[in-house]
Amino acid sequence: MPMPPMLARAVVAAMLNDEDQEMLQRIRMKDAGHGYDAFGLHKDFVGMGMSIAKPLYDHYFRVASYGAEKVPYSGPAVLASNHSGTVPIDGMMLWVDVIKQTGRIPRAIADHFVPTLPVIGTFFSRGGMVGGSRGNARALLEAGEMLMIFPEGTAGVGKLFKDRYQLQTWRVGHAELAIRHRAPVVPVAFIGPEEQMPQVAAIKSLGKLVGLPYLPIPATPVPLPVKYHIHYGDPVDLPALYGPEDADDPEAVSEAAARVEVRVKELIEKGLKMRKGRLFT
Repeated sequence: MPMPPMLARAVVAAMLNDEDQEMLQRIRMKDAGHGYDAFGLHKDFVGMGMSIAKPLYDHYFRVASYGAEKVPYSGPAVLASNHSGTVPIDGMMLWVDVIKQTGRIPRAIADHFVPTLPVIGTFFSRGGMVGGSRGNARALLEAGEMLMIFPEGTAGVGKLFKDRYQLQTWRVGHAELAIRHRAPVVPVAFIGPEEQMPQVAAIKSLGKLVGLPYLPIPATPVPLPVKYHIHYGDPVDLPALYGPEDADDPEAVSEAAARVEVRVKELIEKGLKMRKGRLFT
């Protein structure tokens, strides 16, 4: 049985302070007339997600945010970030940070298996996640929403510890969407999650038995309390560089995606220099 919004509101009232609750009331969303938007987003469940995630954000991972003023406060946009950590907590922390900094709910674009996960898939959808279909992304951008995309996909989350901070295959879908729907791309880099749960192996055959791309073999049973650093870069104005017709040109799309990838790599290098090797401070 799905959780009623009343229960979500009770969790928010019990766990969030007055300031955070006021911030949630100011969040903008396109209510379809019954509390939900067309994709199942519900503000009460956004609040419940914040109630669960914010203690991790504030006290466990102690997230530091840099350059959030570069995130557009309105209009269609795409956030494109590196991805890592064995379990995708980085996506949750980026979701919290963007809401906290801008008052916008970023719409996480998830791999197709995520919405099918029992209970979790529904809960994530209530917080704004959508399955990664072209139709979903198109409808959201045309409605002026902001997408949160990890071009590495599950390959980023599943990378081995020895490959940390090395971007895996950088998929190009975010660039095609940005060109087609005239949206800027904000590059984002995470420093910290790559070391939170060092992965020594990934077994694909066992993962398929439980409906996952792989079964991770981490060196630690739970994520370590590494400090998260989120770096936002200047928006890459792909609509100024490419016409809408270029969205159907594979070479133009690949070139545009490479521009974003370079910017993310630069942010990673900058973030690593700023951190100076200190994982927990």
